[in-house]
Amino acid sequence: MSAELVSPLSRQYAISIITADGSSFPEMHRALEPTFASTLAQSDKNIEKALENLELRAILLDLDSIGNGATDGLKLLQDIRHIREDLVLVALTRSNSRAIPLKASQAGADEFFLAPLNFQELRIVLVRAIEKRALQTEGRRLIDQVQDKTAFCDLIGSSDAMQRVYQAVLAVADSSTSIVLRGESGTGKELVARAVVQSGRRRDQPYVCLNCSALPETLIESELFGYEKGAFTGAETAKPGLIEAANGGTLFLDEITTLNQGLQSKLLRVLQEHVVQRIGGRTAKKIDFRLIAATNDDLEQMVKQGRFREDLYYRINVVPIFIPPLRERDGDLPLLVDHFLRMYCSANNKPLKQLEADALIVMEDYPWSGNVRELENVIQRLVLMTEGPIITMHNLPHQLVYSSTASQEAILIPEDGVDFDAEIEKIEIAYLKAALRRTSGKKSAAAQLLHIDRQRMKYLCRKHNLGPLG
Repeated sequence: MSAELVSPLSRQYAISIITADGSSFPEMHRALEPTFASTLAQSDKNIEKALENLELRAILLDLDSIGNGATDGLKLLQDIRHIREDLVLVALTRSNSRAIPLKASQAGADEFFLAPLNFQELRIVLVRAIEKRALQTEGRRLIDQVQDKTAFCDLIGSSDAMQRVYQAVLAVADSSTSIVLRGESGTGKELVARAVVQSGRRRDQPYVCLNCSALPETLIESELFGYEKGAFTGAETAKPGLIEAANGGTLFLDEITTLNQGLQSKLLRVLQEHVVQRIGGRTAKKIDFRLIAATNDDLEQMVKQGRFREDLYYRINVVPIFIPPLRERDGDLPLLVDHFLRMYCSANNKPLKQLEADALIVMEDYPWSGNVRELENVIQRLVLMTEGPIITMHNLPHQLVYSSTASQEAILIPEDGVDFDAEIEKIEIAYLKAALRRTSGKKSAAAQLLHIDRQRMKYLCRKHNLGPLG
């Protein structure tokens, strides 16, 4: 049992203990450490403050110490459940009444304990209940996300630009027409390809992927078309290619424009005649597959330059789907940030982190030339490198902060404000000193450099005690 709880127990959960008997709190606090960071709530104000804490994971409620006893305690329990459905509620009592456990459950309690408490058992039950509630909450969140159109298959986004992508995917999903996915690097073209497959009638058939730029030209032909035994040195056995492997299903070719002219010609023949012939083979095999291609290149320009076959262009470009860059997906960045935070906090066994509002503003200012892939990498880094539960602007990579107007404003004017006159004086002194250094202390020359008259230079030097005029 202890081995099963090693991972969850390494976390620290925020819990609140509601009891009018403050004398019992120190013992409970010590017994629940270090797994739980517990706070005492004795008054209505304390309870209200605890419920406003979004980091709170559970409440231990002493039913007997509320108002006139268990009845008032059960009413409070019910009220808390209506306010925070996400919390684990544990009811405590010293009463042996058989009715109280049932009433506590009906009021919203997840667990019920009789005093005196077995703290080891309480810790185990609390951890399991909190982990279970977290999974339930995440499940409901994902369902709600799908219902309000913020997600589609594995794609995240509710912007108009992404809604058009979702509609295009659904429109072509059940057809066998070739599709080309077009968009900048990192926009999620492979995820869109998977969405097409998951939404169509070939979803249960083979799905084969190849990044055409990831293999040298000497290997890609044999990978695509396969080969017969003895076709070349090292071909000791026959091997089917990826096109054959995709028979009945879907072949996804990423970076299709990196194929050389010879391979483009062979692929065109496969698409036109629905047959494939292995290297060294004498017969062609009938093949049925749906091609989804992807590229971040300007296909039309490549055709004009003779770098991509025009006939193959028309064959694959039957239905183009344009994947928008992240900078054109208004409102999607917070959704993606939340998605990646949950993903990487869970993957790294860390409590869920939150992004401070100022940090989010900085991220929304950033152009994201690497698109969603760049954002994902940044969030993964922040999850691993940020110690506390809140990711602030100061945790962000320097290139994000320096490129953001919002961050520059925050650095220029901190939350507690500035002494404007003092700041202006600092700037004035800095310019005067720089001009004097440039002119080797010749104040007349420095005055000319600063485009001010000699009399003003005299005044400023006296004002800032920069020495007599030379």
